[in-house]
Amino acid sequence: MRKIRLALLGFALACTSAQKSEQEVFSAQQREIVAQVESLVSRDSISELEKLLFAQGLLDVQVSIPDIKIELKYSTTDNFFGKDVYGDLDRCYLQPEAIEMLKKAQESLKKEYPNLTLLVYDGVRPLSVQQILWDSLDKPDSIKPLYVSDPKIGGLHNYGVAVDLTIFDLETGAPLDMGTTYDYFGYPAYPDREKQMIAEGKITQLHVSNREILRKVMVGAGFTGIGSEWWHFNAFSRKEAGEKFELIK
Repeated sequence: MRKIRLALLGFALACTSAQKSEQEVFSAQQREIVAQVESLVSRDSISELEKLLFAQGLLDVQVSIPDIKIELKYSTTDNFFGKDVYGDLDRCYLQPEAIEMLKKAQESLKKEYPNLTLLVYDGVRPLSVQQILWDSLDKPDSIKPLYVSDPKIGGLHNYGVAVDLTIFDLETGAPLDMGTTYDYFGYPAYPDREKQMIAEGKITQLHVSNREILRKVMVGAGFTGIGSEWWHFNAFSRKEAGEKFELIK
């Protein structure tokens, strides 16, 4: 750990050496990197997966957005697979560009609803973890892509530009009721089926209204949703992600 801390300190010093004078103000990017390094150095332990993510250029969401909430569902057994696949990792990482967009969404939400905050369930998902999910899914390979991206191809979570999240009410101490749990695979979770699900009594207008708050702030910040998961938003298209970023291994 001492060697890691020294290496990170060296990186921080390299960033600070970019100043031309003591009065010069860091660029936003430099300040962000220094803040991330200082956060890592100040902690007692860093998981191996976290070191890998940082080394590949991803940043810690909560260091960049301190008032956001993080609850990595894949670092628990409270997920579709019933398996903890992140181990010691309990912090969410994303590409810097995706974090900036998420920061705008959080600011927009807090401005209109001071008692609400974003609660992130998942961000980057390395291909090594994607393989575990793929292998753990008890479905024929032909239909597995309906539930999880094929690790041979990779999805936007594997680029670090997709985020799964909901809204948390600070007054009640609980997430808003979206009609289904996270990782619920069925029509009640489909944004594309909301009118039908209301008509069938599977969800209510209140559930949809809560989802619309989430969609409004995320789309307003540049994200796009998908038709089958109310919690999933992409910062870039698959084509854009492939052009701008490497798959996270």
